[in-house]
Formats: sequence, structure tokens, C-alpha cells
Amino acid sequence: MVEVVPESIHFPSEEERILQLWLDKDCFQECLKQSKNRPRGSNKDGRNNAFSTLNPKKAFRQAYMFSHKEHVVVLQEYEIDKALNIRGPEDVAKMGIAEYNKQCRSIVMRYANEWETSVRRMGRWIDFRNDYKTLYPWFMETVWWVFKQLYEKGLVYRGVKVMPFSTACNTPLSNFEAHQNYKDVQDPSVIVTFPLLEDETVSFLAWTTTPWTLPSNLALCVSPDFIYVKVKGALHLSIMNVLGMHRNEMCFCLYRFPGKTLKGKKYKPLFEYFIKCKESGAFSVVVDNYVRDDDGTGVVHQAPYFGADDYRVCMDYKIIQRDSAPICPVDSSGIFTAEVTHFAGQYVKDADKNIIKWLKENGRLVSSSSFKHSYPFCWRSDTPLIYKAVPSWFVRVEHMVDKLLDNNSKCYWVPEFVKEKRFGNWLRDARDWAVSRNRYWGTPIPLWVSDDYEEVSYGSSAFCSLFCISYLDVFALESIDGLTIPSRCGKGQLKRVLEVFDCWFESGSMPYAQVHYPFENRREFEDAFPADFIAEGIDQTRGWFYTLLVLSTALFGKPPFKNVIVNGLVLASDGQKMSKRKKNYPDPSLIVQNYGADALRLYLINSPVVRAENLRFKEEGVRDVLKDVLLPWYNAYRFLVQNIQRLQKEEAVEFLYNESTVSVSDNIMDKWIQSFTQSLIQFFRDEMGAYRLYTVVPKLVKFVDMLTNWYVRTNRRRLKGESGTEDCMRALETLFSVLFSMCRLMAPFTPFITELMYQNLRHLIDPASVEEKDTASIHYLMLPHVRESLIDKRIESAVSQMQSVIELGRVIRDRKTLPVKYPLKEVVVIHQDPEALRDIQSLQKYILEELNVRELTLSTDKDKYGIRLRAEPDHMVLGKRLKGAFKSVTASIKELKSDELEIFQRTGSIVVDGHELHEDDLRLMYSFDQTSGTPSQYEAHSDAQVLVLLDVTPDQSMQDEGVAREVINRIQKLRKKGHLVPSDEITVYYSSQPAGEYLDKVIQAHTDFILATTKAPLKPYPVAQNASVIVQEKTQLKGSDLELTIVRGSSVSRALLTTAACAYVNLRVTLKDRQQGTSPMFLKGFGGKHEGAGAFSHACLSLSVLNAETDLMSLSGRTLTVTLGSSPADASSSDSLLCPYVNLQLMNANVATLLLMNPAGKNALLFPDLLSEAAKVFGLRGRKLALCLNEELTEGEEHASSLHTLNTKTLFVKVLPTTAEA
Repeated sequence: MVEVVPESIHFPSEEERILQLWLDKDCFQECLKQSKNRPRGSNKDGRNNAFSTLNPKKAFRQAYMFSHKEHVVVLQEYEIDKALNIRGPEDVAKMGIAEYNKQCRSIVMRYANEWETSVRRMGRWIDFRNDYKTLYPWFMETVWWVFKQLYEKGLVYRGVKVMPFSTACNTPLSNFEAHQNYKDVQDPSVIVTFPLLEDETVSFLAWTTTPWTLPSNLALCVSPDFIYVKVKGALHLSIMNVLGMHRNEMCFCLYRFPGKTLKGKKYKPLFEYFIKCKESGAFSVVVDNYVRDDDGTGVVHQAPYFGADDYRVCMDYKIIQRDSAPICPVDSSGIFTAEVTHFAGQYVKDADKNIIKWLKENGRLVSSSSFKHSYPFCWRSDTPLIYKAVPSWFVRVEHMVDKLLDNNSKCYWVPEFVKEKRFGNWLRDARDWAVSRNRYWGTPIPLWVSDDYEEVSYGSSAFCSLFCISYLDVFALESIDGLTIPSRCGKGQLKRVLEVFDCWFESGSMPYAQVHYPFENRREFEDAFPADFIAEGIDQTRGWFYTLLVLSTALFGKPPFKNVIVNGLVLASDGQKMSKRKKNYPDPSLIVQNYGADALRLYLINSPVVRAENLRFKEEGVRDVLKDVLLPWYNAYRFLVQNIQRLQKEEAVEFLYNESTVSVSDNIMDKWIQSFTQSLIQFFRDEMGAYRLYTVVPKLVKFVDMLTNWYVRTNRRRLKGESGTEDCMRALETLFSVLFSMCRLMAPFTPFITELMYQNLRHLIDPASVEEKDTASIHYLMLPHVRESLIDKRIESAVSQMQSVIELGRVIRDRKTLPVKYPLKEVVVIHQDPEALRDIQSLQKYILEELNVRELTLSTDKDKYGIRLRAEPDHMVLGKRLKGAFKSVTASIKELKSDELEIFQRTGSIVVDGHELHEDDLRLMYSFDQTSGTPSQYEAHSDAQVLVLLDVTPDQSMQDEGVAREVINRIQKLRKKGHLVPSDEITVYYSSQPAGEYLDKVIQAHTDFILATTKAPLKPYPVAQNASVIVQEKTQLKGSDLELTIVRGSSVSRALLTTAACAYVNLRVTLKDRQQGTSPMFLKGFGGKHEGAGAFSHACLSLSVLNAETDLMSLSGRTLTVTLGSSPADASSSDSLLCPYVNLQLMNANVATLLLMNPAGKNALLFPDLLSEAAKVFGLRGRKLALCLNEELTEGEEHASSLHTLNTKTLFVKVLPTTAEA
């Protein structure tokens, strides 16, 4: 049975309850069982901490295997080294590699448990029982197999890689480690001369902050596009870039030329330690775009084995070769070797001052100073890092660039631009891949080499097993490092290389290693390769995406994936990378604890991240999702359940939804929301099939707004049963259908709230209508099919037009500070399309209600109202862009004509004084042409299609009604504060002080109006002594002190009515001198609403001598004769009500008159009709009523026969409590 939905909800607590439900029912395993016979799909999610698992094609069976990249970014080594104060290889050797790796392994298992907790709490269904860790022997065995294939294809060689290096710890560091400890330091800053060989009177000027690299200089680099100058200084002729010249005031320019003209120029080396390199092109000028002009001279000295860019550029110009001996005269402790004779034995940083001294003594120093900048320090030793070439094992990539590009072209990327630009450009410039790292924790590289590296032999698990090493220990560094292989070339014993694989080599091997291919699961792998889609961050264009493609291309000649979803990066709110050290981001566990996982998930997947753009994470963004999306959605669900329960209890109508048998509603808003929903389902299927998550989620979020702020808002009375049981059922069926479809669409994105709603809603679904065998979870259900028969684009367009009008009207109200509570006279809608105006006319009721206006006027002629467009420039935007031209352009903008601006409004651009301006450059405003004679009571606002005018003329009667609405609002809020429901019988007492002032007069004049809305008597103080006070409040309104008290029931005596309670006239209709009949008509209905003369004439279907100015209330109690043709001799007479009637009195104050037959002698009511009509009169449709003959509400009237005996009597209406209230 459907359960009562609480008024408030704490989402995190409910999510914990849903997690337990999934655990109890083992939902994930059941979901896998149900999908067993469906086509198998394969996806790879690169991030351990991805925020969601979204399967764009739910019809596929997916393998959700969790990955643990234990060797990733040396995280475990970093943690262990910090904990055990490990400073370098010597400390590891003292501890022993076996013990060291054991400590790393223990951290892996700890993190694995934490990951499982975090991932499950985020609502990801992952198979942790069958996960893979990169430390598993079977995973590492496949990694060895991958490397063997590359080795046997001749793609593996030994070279060097420039890396951050700790001279204190004698070890290279990963980029991750290098970024852990940056400090602001003062380094020497020198400008050095490099004389041209062709003319030694002219020198290149190069700037550097690392003088210790100058002994290894092999080239100079300039930018091909910068402008360089030949200048004459006090002591020499020099070449530098223009900005460098400006920084040196003691010179003047002789010549200017682009940097590319300097290519190949030869210069005199500083030192001759490596003069032999001249044969390979050293000591010449090269060009490259990495050179910057924000500091220095635009001439960068190149020491290729001490800088990554230097190495790349010198490799491009073949100054150095992969197989050539490195020019790296610095050992692992940062000491100059014997090659550098002047400074041998000196620590590089200490040698800076001696190198500067040498430069000065040899006439090569132009200037020397200090330079403050941020520099990386070793996190272990807190000493400066250097960048230094380290021997490394490489995989050849450059030869297969064309094949990589071809395979990339076969993949579908989302967003598309990443494929051709960021990733495509990276592939075009692909370099050979360094796959080794100087570490202890990782998969060992299975190569055994001679001391001179001339002889290399590949090892395998089978080879290692010959030494009686168990399979579990084969891939452990400590187990195999002692193994040797006899040399076939007489070079003694071959020993295993010291390096382990880079973690990205393991990640790139993941498609094969996760299933232990090719040793097992061949068929399973081949069926699922390439993967249907993968997902990772934009930074992985140089990481995982790249390594996957390189290995797949090298091994199989095809791409490893069919579709790629690229995410942006989540940054701290200040735009910086999230840093635990800086503490610049909130604790994710606290975010989930405070707002829930659904709010966090929806915030992330409705952000720039899914468009491969960066997101500045803000906690308030998660809070806004909770407030603006999840809570309104939950309230719509609660409102649905409340009214279904009310229908079942009060009307004994059982609600059971069956999509196949449900009746089609004729209500236009029902048709609209159903059409909108089906269009959304169609869009969802199309876009998710194309992996465009970034287009889908905004539509889903917008749908929540459409449902709650438009459909539910405009149909509340229908849903509460005030328009009859049948119409109520249509509205409830519509809302149920939409909410159920929405839950199925949103389930992959917000798995918790959809499960919460579904677990209750499923009790209202006819089991015969469900396709799935097991419906215990929302996540077992397939996506809804599109019901194309319900899609009506015309209705969607009409409602969209209506929404535009209402939203524009609200903007005008906000601009003029006119709350919607205050009614206005007229709204004018101007549109050039008559069909659009007809659509708007069909929804007039909703426009009048939502904008609280009396009249809607439609027009295609804006000139009739004297509307003109004018433009104002955005001074900040245009001033910055146009600079000197801004003044003249501003003057021209103000002279633009209205028709020119209308074109601009449609197209979004306009040319003014030769400058093309766009929407962000101008602000359009409406004004009224004072010469047109149009009254100035209107305020205007427009979008590109429709113009709305709102009559904002102050009107005292409307102002008074607005204040009355304010009073109603205070009463209703107080009612809610007292936890009352609409059916509770109450009396509201009020006191407005000072008495007799404006507020007091308004309340007295609008008592009927207030009663009609609150359905509760409103009485002035004092409160009856025996009253049961429920809630009380004092507040300020319109300069008066308003005190409200709500009491249970009522003790106010009733005045007995002796005539009809409402004003009326009798109508005697005569056609062709023959009387057709008599019929009463009420002039003032319940709630005090006056009928106009126009409505009176229309109701009579005759030509009346009365006109629109006639005061109908003056005719009350008279009989009017209505004829066609000449006026009757006796136009009116005095008479009592011609038809039998009863007066109905509700809650002591609400009084109505009901005809027992109409016209006289016809259409007599029976007792059930009387109850139904009474419910309609008081807006209590759907509630059970009792009619009583006495004011104590004890003597009931239950006759089912003719009611003529009740003529002229007063019946007292009693609202019976619902089952829940009883």
C-alpha cells in the first residue's frame, strides 16, 4: 500500500536507507542477472573516483569491474616515504625492498577499502568482488606480455628522459612529487654574450637563471615569429628581441628582423668541453615556438640534458641523437664530473657564483642580478630539485603517427573538438614514449642486460618459474632481482634492469590485463574489444587516452575504443587545482553528508565538466541543486501521493495506473505536459545514444521546473479534486505518468531519489502493465518508450508562447516592484504571427491567473501603442574594445532607429560606424512615442518574438485587493505554521491597529474575498474566552500592527436568513409576443464577485435595453422582461425569487443561495445533486458533506426525494473529516 510522504526530507538519511535496501536485495547482482541475455557492452572508466557510472545505452549488458591503479603516481611510495622518513635509495636498501613493498601493499588494501565505501556511497554499482588491481600477478603477467610484443617488434630501446631530480636523495621524482613543495626563491639572473662566428663584434644575448647549465650549452633558440633587433650598446653590438631592447635603455636599434632569419647562425661556444658536438650541428641558432618574451632577451640557451624543451628541440635539429652519449656532466649528487675541468667536484648550485665570476673575467657577462620565482624543492630533503637526463626505456611511437591518426579518426569523441584539436594535435607531434621509472613499487620491467647494455634478453613468468619462484612471487621486484642469465656473448651474467614500468604503461595495458589476456578469456576479450565507450578527463589526452591508443595500435592495428566521453577538470573555487596541502576545497564526504550524493552528482553532471571544460567547484552550487531541483521534485511527488490518498479515503476511488488503459485527458495542460514528456524521452534516447550527456541533463533539470512551476502550479485545484472526481482522476493520472517516466529517465543520474519515489509509487502501478519480470528496484526497469501519439508540437508551442508572456509580465512586475498579489487592469500581447496570438488566446485563463490581471488584449500592431526601441551601449565592454572610437560609436548607437534595432533584435548583430556589434555590446530598451497620443500607463518588455505591455496605472480598488491578498498570505502561512490541513474547521480572529486605519478598512471591505480563499470565518478581536487557540502571530503590514489568531471550530452565532442570501433578478423571456419561461439569475455570487452587464446580456441570449454602464445591483429583486424587437411595455417589476431555493451556510460566514429548480417547473434537484452542487459552490469538491437543519449541526437532512419542502429554508453545511483526520 502506498505510504504517506512526510512534509520534510533529509536527503542524506534517505540515501543511507536506500543503500541498505540495495544491500538487502542484492540489487546490483540481480541487475546483472536480468541483463545476462542482452547484448554485451564494454565501458572503461579511467578515474577511480569518477562521480557516476552512466550507461548511455541501458539495453546493453555492462561489466562494471572496479579498477585499482595501485602503482599510480607513486602515491603509495610517497605515503610510505613520509611515514618512515625514507630519503633515498640507501634508506630503501637498509630497510630491504621486500619490506618496503610490503608497506606499500598494506596502503593499497587500506585505500581499496576506503574506495569501496566512497564509491558505494556515491551510488555507483561496481563489482568489487571481481575487481582488478594492478598488483595482481595475473594483471602484471599480461603487462609483461604486452611489453614482449613490443620488444619482439623492435619497438623498445634505451635512451634518456629529462626528469625532476633530487640530488640529496640521488633519485628522479615524478611530476606529482615535484609539485608537492614549491617555494619562492632568489636565483642568480645573468645575461651572457654568444659572439657570431661570422662577425665576432656582434653577439647574441641570452638570459638564464641557471648558470650551472651553461657549461653544457649546445645551441641557442629563438622564436621564428618574434621581431629581433640588432642594437648598439656602450660596449658591443647585440642581437635580442624588441622587448629585451626596451628593458635595456643603454642601447639604440640598428636593424629589425624576424627570428626565423637567424636560423642556422653559428656562434662561439662559452666553453670547449664538448666542442666535438660541433660536427653534429651544435653551437648554432635553432627556432621553436616555446620561446617566450615575458622575461629575458628572447634568446634561450640550450642545455639538452637539463631541460625537457631543450632536449626536444636539439633532438629535432639532430644536434643530439637517441643513441649518442649524453652530454650530462653532473652526477646523481649534483656534482660536476671531471669533464667540466673548471668546476669539477663542485655542487651545481654552489658553482653558480664561480661560473659567473669566470664569465665576467672572460668578457662574456653583460649583467648579473637576482631573480625571485617559484621553484620546486624535494619534498623529502627540502633541497632544490634540478632537471636532469635519466636513462630510460622507450617505446617507439614516432614511426606510427599516421596510423595513430587514422585509428583516432575511427573513434567518436564527445565533445567533438577534443578529437581533432587537443588530441589530434598531440598525436601529430607524438614522441617516443618513456615507459620506465626508477622506483621500487611497480611492475618490474622483464629485461636482463649486460653491464654495457649491449646484450639484452627478455624474461617471462615461465623463465622465472624455472628458479622455483611461485607464480604469486614471479612479478615481485624482491623475488627476481637476484636472478641472472648467462651471457651468450661472453659478457658474464646478465642482470635485470633496475626500473619498473611507468603506471601509464599499466593503464594502457588495462583492456587486456583486466581479463588476463591472452592467457585466459580470449573469447570474452575479443567480443568486447574495442570498448563501446570510455570516459576520462581532458588531461588524459596526454595520458590514458594516448597510452590506450598507442598500445592498441602497436599490438592490433586498431583503436581500443569506439566512443570517448571527455570530462573537464574539477578545480577549487579559486580556479586552482584542488590541493590537500592548500586545503582549498571542501571535504567531499562532508558534502555528501550535508546534501546527499544525488545533489553532488547532479551538480557535477550539469556543469561545464561534461563539456570537457573546467568547473570551479562551489559548495553553494550543490546546495542550489538541492533547493532548486530535488526539493521541488520531491514536493511534486508528495503532492501527488497526498491527493491519491485523499481520493482513495474520501471518494473510495482506487488509483491503479495502467498506461494501456488510462483515459485520454482533454485538458490542454495535461496534453501539454504529456507531449513535453514524450518529446523529452525521444530527445533523451537520441542524445544519450550519441553520448551527448551535456545536452541531456540540462533538459532534465529544466523538466523539473516545467513540472513543478508550470504544470503542478496551474493544476493544483484539479489535483485536489475541486473540479470533480473525474477531472481529478485525469490530472492525477497525468501527474503520475509524468513522474514515473521522469524517475526512469533520471535513475542513472540521481539513483537515490528516484529509487525512493519508485518504492512508493510502484504500489500504484497495475502489475499487468509492467513488462519487466522483477520490478523491485527502479534500476531494473528499462527506459520508457516514446509514445508518439501523445506528442503534439502545436500544444507545446502554444504553452511555450504562454510561458513567454507570463515570464515577460513577471519581469515587468519585478522592475516596477509590483508583487503578483496586487491585481492589474490589462496585459497587452503584441505578436506578428496571428497563429501565435490564437495560441495565446486559448490559454488566456492561465495568463490572467498567473499575472493577476483583469483583461488580456491581443494585437499585431505595436505602432498602435506607440512602441519604439532604443539602444544604449555597454560602456565597459565597448569602451575597452573600441578605445578611441568609443565616443563616436556611442553617439551613433543612440541615433539608431527602431526598425534598425528590430532587425538587430532578430539577427543579433549590427554594424555601426564600421564596427560590428553584438548582443553583449548593446542594451535594448522600449520607450513610448509621446507624439502618438498613447497613454503612458504601460510598461513594456520583450524577447525576440513577443512584446508584452502591462498596464501599471495605480488603481485604489486593485491596491486594496492586493493588500487583502497579503492578509490571506499571512493567514495561510500561519495555518501552515500550526500544522493545519485545509479541511480543519477554524476561525481566524484579527486585530489591526490603529483601528479604522487603511489596513483595518481593507480587511472589513474584503471579508468575503478573504473568506472565499481561506474557507475560514474572519472575525475581529476579541477572541472568544472559551476558544481553543491553535496558533497566534503579530506582524506589520502597511504601517499597521496586524495580529492574527487561529482557533479551532467556532462560537459565533448565526443569523437566520429570511430571504435569498444573494442578489438576483428574475428573467421573463418573450419571443414573438409569447412567453418562453422565467429563470432567475444571481447578480452577486458567493465570494462577492459582481456580474457585469455584458455577462448578463450574454446569458439571456437576447437584445437588452440595458447597457454596459447599468448598475445591475440596483435591479436586485426585480423581474425583467427580455424580448427581441421593441421594448416591452412593462420593462421591470418587483417580485420575489420565482424558483424554489435554499440558502447554504458554511462555517458561520460563507453563505450561498442554490436554486432547487431552474427554470421554474423544470430540472428539479434530488438530494445527491444538492450535495454535489453545495460542494461546487464552496470549492469543496471531493470532500464529504452533511446538510443540517439546525445551527448546532446535529439535525441532518437526509431525504432522497424531491426537495420542494426545503424551499426558502437555510441549510447548514458540515464538512465531514477524512479518515486521516477522524
